[in-house]
Amino acid sequence: MSPSGRTFSSAADYPLRLPEMPLHDPYVVVDEKTEHYHLYTSNVSSLTGETVTGTMVYRSRNLRDWTRPVVVFRTEPGRWATDGAWAPEVHAYRGRYYLFTTLHNEDKPIPVPPPDAYGLPVQLANYQRGTIIAVADSLSGPFVPLQDRPAGPENFMHLDGTLHVDPDGRPWMVYAHEWLQKIDGTIEAVPLEEDLSRAAGDPIHLFKGSDATWLGEELPEPSTAQFAPYVTDGPQLYRAPNGALIMLWSTYEKNTNRKQVSGGYVQTYAVSESGRLAGPWTQHPPLVRQDSGHGMIFTTLGRDSRPLLILHRPFNNARGKLYEIDFVGSELRLGRQRTDLDGGG
Repeated sequence: MSPSGRTFSSAADYPLRLPEMPLHDPYVVVDEKTEHYHLYTSNVSSLTGETVTGTMVYRSRNLRDWTRPVVVFRTEPGRWATDGAWAPEVHAYRGRYYLFTTLHNEDKPIPVPPPDAYGLPVQLANYQRGTIIAVADSLSGPFVPLQDRPAGPENFMHLDGTLHVDPDGRPWMVYAHEWLQKIDGTIEAVPLEEDLSRAAGDPIHLFKGSDATWLGEELPEPSTAQFAPYVTDGPQLYRAPNGALIMLWSTYEKNTNRKQVSGGYVQTYAVSESGRLAGPWTQHPPLVRQDSGHGMIFTTLGRDSRPLLILHRPFNNARGKLYEIDFVGSELRLGRQRTDLDGGG
């Protein structure tokens, strides 16, 4: 069934292909019951006809042909925040579906470190930004917020929250703590109540952006590294065949002066050999460069099912790109790009 309640049955119901589909921070949910892929991204008003901040979803039977998108979550005036709706993702949890998406409110400032203390060339502006959690009984929504506030600490400028359930069955939200507030951005995790309604304890630190040592391998002036902002984006967690915990995340390769965020967006990953969120985490070289990132892994439908990585490229005017990928021990191996589906580029 479609989000509007009607059945898709003909090729005309799937008129779009990935090169024609604007999207940032793609997230795919595989529905084995209906044999459809659901691709969530931020609302694009020109495609849905709704001038709202929110989340839309495309649907497909084969990853090549997609429906026109429809809105499944809308922000409402007067709420804690109504801008952004970045990085939407949907998780099945205890019989319902939970949407995680990042909102912000520029009218609610929060403290910012003095720029001069870090040698940064621009003034930083910090305001409330965080991941909210909404719930629905269907992948098609509508999703309703559990609380009118972010799931993490309100004094943290954080984004890209994702759900992780640990081996003890405890739910966590893993998120990126913004470089705008931290300078050296971090990945952190906060425990959630069993119903995901709110935080159930204090956050824990997992790693910081500069822990990816490959970012500094070509530093012309090592003394400037301490002043460079390091971006952390898009954490996504997966269990490796050997029990290790793998986390996809994204960052920027720096330019030569190392004092500003520039250079290409990259898809990289880290591994916790202990299998625990607390780590320790080992950083690995990037999987995909080419101004690509904020990816996630899903398993395809059918007898020949296999893991695929979807990410967006380029950062501006982004489109979805698909790669075959494999779990090998506690590492990831990137395979061929599925240009038959994503059109190349």
